[in-house]
Amino acid sequence: MMLQAVFVDFGGVLMRTEDQEPRLRLAERLGVPPGYLEKLVFESKSSLRASTGEITEADHWQSVTDALGISRQETEKFAADFFSGDRLDMVLVEFLRVLRPQRKIGLISNAWSGLRDYITGSDFADVFDELVISAEVGLVKPDPRIYRLALERLAVAPEESLFLDDMPANVQAALSIGMHAVQFTRPAETMAELKRILSDHR
Repeated sequence: MMLQAVFVDFGGVLMRTEDQEPRLRLAERLGVPPGYLEKLVFESKSSLRASTGEITEADHWQSVTDALGISRQETEKFAADFFSGDRLDMVLVEFLRVLRPQRKIGLISNAWSGLRDYITGSDFADVFDELVISAEVGLVKPDPRIYRLALERLAVAPEESLFLDDMPANVQAALSIGMHAVQFTRPAETMAELKRILSDHR
């Protein structure tokens, strides 16, 4: 059976932190331990609330900077500095672009309210047929309902789809409802695995 759709995650897959130096410099300047900023930004209560759409992305960043004692006027700069070591995987983007129009391409991301505007304003927005963003739908991976919603939006069955994510729990959840799934590890190895599965289901 040919795979009709490929779904990918955003943070940790398409967009990854390749340079840790900006965050290390921020932590040093603010006098906090390495790793503390990541926990505050990604694992705090306000991050979860932003991921489910209870608060906006701006509200979350204000919560972060308030906790760090940074003035609200500096919030935007702090966020930009925090993400300045992130890079878009253009090899993966081009791979997905080539798959179209033979296959539908979708995004399933645990993300805050600003992600859609970021993607639609980018030069890779054409890659996607559908964006399923947790802040917009009120569901977060690994809840099976967010995968089913994505499948419904692209009108494909689980067994006709392939999902790529860096988190083992999210990959397992996709497998549990009958999707094909690959965990993102190293770029070259992951790309080889994607190509193998797509070749076996063409």
